[in-house]
Amino acid sequence: MKTVVVSAESIKRDWYVVDASELTLGRLASKAARVLIGKGKPAYSPNQDHGDYLIIVNADKVKLSGIKPETKTYFRHSRYPGGDKQRPFKEQMKVDSTQVVIHAVKGMVSKNARGRAIMKKLHVYSGTTHPHEAQQPKELKLTMQK
Repeated sequence: MKTVVVSAESIKRDWYVVDASELTLGRLASKAARVLIGKGKPAYSPNQDHGDYLIIVNADKVKLSGIKPETKTYFRHSRYPGGDKQRPFKEQMKVDSTQVVIHAVKGMVSKNARGRAIMKKLHVYSGTTHPHEAQQPKELKLTMQK
């Protein structure tokens, strides 16, 4: 077997749009991370960014299963003593539902410079409209199994 190294200029990136209404957050995030990383492409190699751009709409309609909507919390810290803050899932969805989806996808990409570059290709919107019509995104159906 020969290893194929693709030059950065020859990587073709497509734009996809996903409707997140009534999708489970974790399953949506894992499928979104796979598209962003480019694992479905034939020339994928883990040291290169082969991923596509992804637009996720209706982030405010994403759901969690079981008792997670009542128990899941989001943690942040101000880096001052006693500066930790926790926000429950339901409150975070009211404040900014896009951050819930971004946080879930960010946890599924690598934690390095390549992961930060991959996250720049993710665009999340709480409503049904987005400003990326000029890129002519294709609709991507994510099949969710229960």
